[in-house]
Amino acid sequence: MMEAEIGRDLKRARELLLAGELVAIPTETVYGLAGNAFDTEVVAKIFDVKERPHFDPLIVHLDSVDSVNNCASQLPMWAEKLTARFWPGPLTVVLPKKVNVPELATAGLPTVGLRVPNHPLTIELLKELPFPLAAPSANPFGYVSPTTPEHVFAQLGHRIKYILDGGACEIGIESTIVGEQEGKPVILRLGGTSLEAIRGVLGDIEIAKKGDVIAPGMHPSHYAPRVPMILGEPEEAQSNHGALRFKEPLPELSLSHQIILSPSGNLHEAAANLFKAMRQLDEMEGIELVFAELVPDEGLGRAINDRLKRASVLSVESA
Repeated sequence: MMEAEIGRDLKRARELLLAGELVAIPTETVYGLAGNAFDTEVVAKIFDVKERPHFDPLIVHLDSVDSVNNCASQLPMWAEKLTARFWPGPLTVVLPKKVNVPELATAGLPTVGLRVPNHPLTIELLKELPFPLAAPSANPFGYVSPTTPEHVFAQLGHRIKYILDGGACEIGIESTIVGEQEGKPVILRLGGTSLEAIRGVLGDIEIAKKGDVIAPGMHPSHYAPRVPMILGEPEEAQSNHGALRFKEPLPELSLSHQIILSPSGNLHEAAANLFKAMRQLDEMEGIELVFAELVPDEGLGRAINDRLKRASVLSVESA
C-alpha cells in the first residue's frame, strides 16, 4: 500500500503536481488537498480521494492578486477592496469564472472561489507552477479538517504521495467566503477573517441565509467528528462523557476527558486549537458522547460557533 511522504521538498511537490498527482499543502487555515485547477481529470481525482460530492465546489488557490484574471472574468469593486486588504490571508472571494476553470471544480456554477493563502511554502510553490491549485481541505468529506501534516497522513496518507510539511496551521479554521447575491456582496461562510474586519472595509455586509450550496463549506452538517457531539452541558456527567470547553472545564467531569480551547479566553487561540481538539476527543478511549461549549459570538468566535453547530447532532435545549 502506498504511504505518503512528509517533507519540505518544494521540487518534489512541484514535480508531482506537474505530473497530475495530488499533494497536500499547508496554509494558514487548514491543510489542502491540491491539484492542477485547470485539469478536469486532476480535479476529478480530488473529488475521488476526498469522497466529496460533485455538487460541492472547490476553492482555487493563487500566488497573488495579479493572478485573479487567470481564473475570473471580472473583479468587482467590493472584491478589489477586500483582496487589497486581506490577501494573502483567510479570505475567499467568489467571482464569475473564465472558461478555462473546469465546471467540475465549480460544481457547474458560473462562479469560482479564489484566494491567496498566507503561507510562505505554498506561495513559493504556487509561484513555481504554471497553474493555480484547487485545494479543498485534505480530509475525507464531512470530517474534521486537518491542521497538521500528521492529521493529513492519518486520513489520506494511503491515497496520496506527498504531504508538504508547513507545520501547524496558524489560523486553524477555514477561510471566510464572500460572494455576491442580488448585486450585493454577502458573506457565504464565516471563517478566519472576522465579520467585523470585513465590515470595516465594506460597511454593513450581511451573512447569507442558509440555502443552496453556492460556495464550499455551506452544508448544514459538516466538520463532523466520529463521536457524537452535543452543544451544551450534560444534566448529569457520566464516565463516558467528554467535553470541549472554551476556557474553563466542567467541575463535575474528569479533567482527562476535557479539552480547553484557550485557558486565557483568546478566540484566536481557540480557533487554532478547534479541529485538533475535536480530533483528540474523537480518539480518547472510553468517550461515547462529547458536550461542546459555544464561545463568545464575536470576531473569530462566530466562525468557531458555526463549525461547532454543524459538527453537533443536536443541542441540549432541543434534545
